[in-house]
Amino acid sequence: MPAPKNFFNQHSRRNFLRQSSFASLGLFMAGRSFAANAMNLFQHKPDSLIHGVQIGAITYSFRSLPGNPDQVLQYCIDSNISAIELMGDAVEDYAGKPVNTVKLPPRVNGQRVELTAEQKAQVKEYQQQVAAWREHISMDKFIELRKKYNDAGVTIYAFKPNALGIDNTDGEIAYALNAAKALGATSVTVELPTDAAQTKRLGDLGEKHKIFIGYHAHLQATDTAWDITLAQSKYNSMNLDCGHYIAAGENNTKETLLALIESKHDRITSMHIKDRKNKTNGGKNMPWGEGDTPLKEILTLLRDKKYKIPATIELEYDIPPGSDAVKETGKCLDYARVILS
Repeated sequence: MPAPKNFFNQHSRRNFLRQSSFASLGLFMAGRSFAANAMNLFQHKPDSLIHGVQIGAITYSFRSLPGNPDQVLQYCIDSNISAIELMGDAVEDYAGKPVNTVKLPPRVNGQRVELTAEQKAQVKEYQQQVAAWREHISMDKFIELRKKYNDAGVTIYAFKPNALGIDNTDGEIAYALNAAKALGATSVTVELPTDAAQTKRLGDLGEKHKIFIGYHAHLQATDTAWDITLAQSKYNSMNLDCGHYIAAGENNTKETLLALIESKHDRITSMHIKDRKNKTNGGKNMPWGEGDTPLKEILTLLRDKKYKIPATIELEYDIPPGSDAVKETGKCLDYARVILS
């Protein structure tokens, strides 16, 4: 019996509809899968806590890149860093610090240029504006920034404000300590002053505001460099840079560094980790694993002794062609992960 005239057309239409339904279902399922993967990607948070050792980074590691707080947060996420020592200038800009309109001449060969009397007056006026702003600013923007970082999976354990100097007022220092608390930090970091009166002043204010002052040393680091400061206040602490300590040479060795960490572990609020050659070998910053800093011994000591000291990646070696600060920070983290795992 011959097929109805429109049979093939109807059959083809049914096949088309059925196949279209399957195709639509497939696209729907694929869409759901894609959406799920996208959601998982969106929900991914960085994780640099390795067997109890918190590996972090300092904003300075990303200095070769644009550096507002949102960009720094993205660098942390991209390099899988879940904790940071946040530096203050970009944070203050985010919070609305007065814009500096003072134009100073560029340095020549890295040397500071002598300012005219007019330029000095302009600088002083701007500093007074900033001091007044600091002493009256609300902490809302700092709290907002803390939430933004925490929601993305990054904690702020230390804050490095540019407001802890001899010339800064007590009001500015109090502001810096309160800003640190608002950010969620337990310490601020500052270069180790040579004036014992200043470390006493900072320690007293740290105790008043319940924030530790972590003092950072460069090539002046020795086993006794922090002794006077630590004796002045229980809120004076160490921001120990292991790379600088090794590069200083003289009596500073791998063995003395590890002994210093063990003896002062309860006074070290954070460390900076970098790989430097020792003084005899030139002191140069090197990619991790190529210098003389005992990275393996430091990190395993933190792990095995369960010292709760954040180990901060401070990227200072030359970034190789084709790479960038985010990739190199990630490499440092991977190096630490292999050691600790």
